[in-house]
Amino acid sequence: MNTAAAVRFRAQSAPLPGKTTGIRLIHDVAHAVLAPPYPNIPKVRRSPLYGLLRPPNSLATSGASVRTVIYRRLTRISIADIPGPKSDSFVYGNLCELLQNQVGEAEFKWQERYGDVVKFKGAFGEDRLMISDPKALQYIYQTTGYQFQKQAERRAISEAISGKGIIWADGDDHKRHRKILLPGFGGPESKAFAPIFGSYATKVAEKWKDIIAQQGSESAIFDIPSWGSRAMLDAIGVAAFDYQFGSLEDSNNIVTSVWNGVLTDTFGSVTKRDIIAQGILRFIPPKLLAYIPNPKMDHMRYAGKVLTDVARTLVQDKTEAAIQGKDAHDIMSILVKANLSHDKSMRLSEEEMLAQMRTLLLAGHETTSNSLSWTLLELSKRPEIQSKLRQEIEAKKREIINRGGLEFTATDYDSMPYLNAVIKESLRYNPPTYHSFRESTQDDVLPLSKPITMKNGKIVNEVPIPKGIKITTSIVTYNRNEEVFGPDAHSFNPDRWLRRDGIGKGVSSGVGVYANMLTFAAGIRWAFLTLVFFIVFF
Repeated sequence: MNTAAAVRFRAQSAPLPGKTTGIRLIHDVAHAVLAPPYPNIPKVRRSPLYGLLRPPNSLATSGASVRTVIYRRLTRISIADIPGPKSDSFVYGNLCELLQNQVGEAEFKWQERYGDVVKFKGAFGEDRLMISDPKALQYIYQTTGYQFQKQAERRAISEAISGKGIIWADGDDHKRHRKILLPGFGGPESKAFAPIFGSYATKVAEKWKDIIAQQGSESAIFDIPSWGSRAMLDAIGVAAFDYQFGSLEDSNNIVTSVWNGVLTDTFGSVTKRDIIAQGILRFIPPKLLAYIPNPKMDHMRYAGKVLTDVARTLVQDKTEAAIQGKDAHDIMSILVKANLSHDKSMRLSEEEMLAQMRTLLLAGHETTSNSLSWTLLELSKRPEIQSKLRQEIEAKKREIINRGGLEFTATDYDSMPYLNAVIKESLRYNPPTYHSFRESTQDDVLPLSKPITMKNGKIVNEVPIPKGIKITTSIVTYNRNEEVFGPDAHSFNPDRWLRRDGIGKGVSSGVGVYANMLTFAAGIRWAFLTLVFFIVFF
């Protein structure tokens, strides 16, 4: 379950009962490394800090880390008795096992052996916690507000990726960003984009049928991540910015050429050097992080610069249009209007508005297209689920025609329970984001929904944690939690979302912002509806 994996499907054009596009997806190749070509990126001159990225012969501990160790000893709050795996390397800790295997491989093993709270080693001997306990996650993300903040080094990475947008923001800044962004992501606003996403899904299906016909056979192999990424990029461009990327038409748009595959190139394969580089980040003041060269970040930085240049022109045009009272319904126009209507102290700066465009493209394009690929993969491996889904969609299409309609409405999408169940199950089973990172800003006690056994044999229902402890919240293991999702949580089963007590174990109360899932921290309705639109028209 690696988000850097490519998936190929063999599509057959033979007529099918209840068919939608006339194309049946059949699993052909499970995984292949996806390494899309991108333009040559200007080389970054090495700074004097470049040596920090090389494997060190010796480690100099910074003053900040020394203070953290002294503080924990003085306060006598220790996580030493929390169970977890042993580490064979001071430099790499447990990160090679965690980051170089398939997503979830280490996490599931640790969860089964140690429980929903696990102590593991980061780089250079740093103690960290991995948490998937529902009650603890609820405490971290909901009960305590912004007490558990985003880690400084992670915020620096977020800034390099998407600028100072909502992914980067924390505390009061995050509240301000949310207030401006909210009008563009409500239910009615999201559903209004159905025709846009439907048109691009239809365009892809038509291109597939043309390719099959040109080959003179009944089937062809398609690279789903590539097709899905291009279609999603074009759809997001129109819906979010009223901008034509032309990716499906193979245009020479510079944004298209640099943005496709940017996440895969940056995060697709974690090396030991990457682990060392990320470990060193915590010893460096955040203001200096942007100046440290990193070959894997060069593509992201270059893509961000290109997109920011385009965004600046778009934001200026949309601001002028909003001032003149012109009506526009793309997300960026809605955000510009919302920003202008607020008190100046609550407004986003130009830099922050530009960052929102990068964030929208990143979250709405790459992660959603990955989810589309995984959804189609799961359907292709389970023809019985695919057939059942097609039957529901075709029945709804006949209903629309009988009432004299031409297009699906928001009510139509909501009234297809199996379609919604398939999308929910796909987002649960293959979350596009599998870890989130927080840091405790004060001494605290984490409540647990299920007791764990400490190394000293004591069984506890809560865990004291010291200020400054780094926490990895495991989305992938929470989404497979049997207490929340049933005894078959490790199986792909859309029916779990249709069950009720007395019929079978379905989905219990959890911490997630949508359908008890922790898959998305924000924008879940947008991502969910985007997948619904594409699946219906495919």
